[in-house]
Formats: sequence, structure tokens, C-alpha cells
Amino acid sequence: MAININCDMGESFGLYRMGDDEGMMPHITEANVACGFHGSDPNHMRRTVDLAKHHGVGVGAHFSLPDLAGFGRREMAIDREEMANIVLYQIGALKGFLEVAGIQLNHLKPHGALYAMAARQEHIAEAIADIGQHFNVPLFGLANTLHEEIYTARGLEFRAEFFADLDYDDQGRLIVTREHAAVAPGPAAERVRRAVSEGLVRTTGGNDVPVRAETICVHSDTPGSVAIARAIREVLKPSNENDLTAHDN
Repeated sequence: MAININCDMGESFGLYRMGDDEGMMPHITEANVACGFHGSDPNHMRRTVDLAKHHGVGVGAHFSLPDLAGFGRREMAIDREEMANIVLYQIGALKGFLEVAGIQLNHLKPHGALYAMAARQEHIAEAIADIGQHFNVPLFGLANTLHEEIYTARGLEFRAEFFADLDYDDQGRLIVTREHAAVAPGPAAERVRRAVSEGLVRTTGGNDVPVRAETICVHSDTPGSVAIARAIREVLKPSNENDLTAHDN
């Protein structure tokens, strides 16, 4: 399977700009479009969908906790039913813009604190699965967490995601920060190469932990994100070309 590059984007709000979406589009295959609860608004959602269509990039719903002020990076206590409704509301908003643009929903991916909660809180992962089962598209998440365990147990397609521009702790958990620090393109690309070829990533504690990388995430609000995405695309060329050759044969 070819390894995709995805990006969290469409997160600007009103006059406030977040990330370089136009610069990122030529270097990615999947856009995780914010649905209004952590970032974005109707105008930015439509512009991002249209931009993705122009570049032939798949569009997925990037849904969040209802935390616009905190950019969805603060955890909340929410029960399963309410969480499912919050997810459904956001997917529904994005699907309206997708229908107008004449393109299909490509995937689903929780954002920020919700992503971290779903990896370790059963009722949150089940809530996402409750809604995911109605859309017949892949769900992105961390391998070897409740993302994979619950989504696959519910018969949903799971896509293991690796983050080029975020750190992992010694338990293999993603470290979600309020702001993304700058990451040099070279080291980020090397992390991706190692995750793909060796199935390992070096943690903040200096240890190697297992990972799977079926789609690689670069955040549009990481400083230098375009250069990072370009470097990752280059490092993935050999494995993706081999995949295409295998399919042709």
C-alpha cells in the first residue's frame, strides 16, 4: 500500500490565519479539514475544500472537542452519546461543502486532545466508532492503541498514522502540545524513513518504540511545514514507487 501524506488544515478563523494551506497542497495526498469546533468557519471550510479539489487531494473530516478558544487541545469530560453527536455535527457540516464541490468524504480523523483521549478512553473511541460506522471511510489513528483496537473490532477500516512533526513518549503515546515547535525538514524526513523502513521511532526519553506508518501527518501550523512535507515526499518516493511497480506486475 502506498504511504500517503496528510495534513491538518483549513484551521484559519475569520481574519486569523493558521498555516500555509496553499503551500502544503501540492505536497500532500489527504487534507484533514477542520470542521468549526477547534478552528475554521464556513468561508475557510469552503476555500479549503475547493483548494483540495483543485489539487486532487482527498478531504477528510478533522473533528474536535468544542474548544475554539483552546484550539481543541484541552481535554474535556464528555459522555459517549454527547461525543458522538458532536462528531456527527461536524462531519455533517463538512459533507455539505463536499457535496457542493462534487467530491466524496475520504476519511475521518479526530483532532488534538480528542485524538489523545480516543487513544486511551474507551467511551470516546466507541463514540467515534458509533458515527464512523455510517460513513464507510477509513479512520486515522495510532496503531496499538484504542484507536486500532476499537475501530477494527467494530469492523471499521483503520489507517495507522505516524506524525513527522510531533514527539512520542516512552509508552509510544503522542505528545500533544498547545503549540507546535519548529522541526527541521531533514530530521523529520529521517524519522519518517525510519518509521516506514524499521517500524521504530526514537522517544523523548531516548528509547525506540514500535510504530506503524500507513499515512504520515504534517501539521500546517508547524513552522516550516511546506519544507517538511517536501522532504517527506522525497524520502517516501522509493517505497511508493516500489508499491506501484508491484501493482503493475
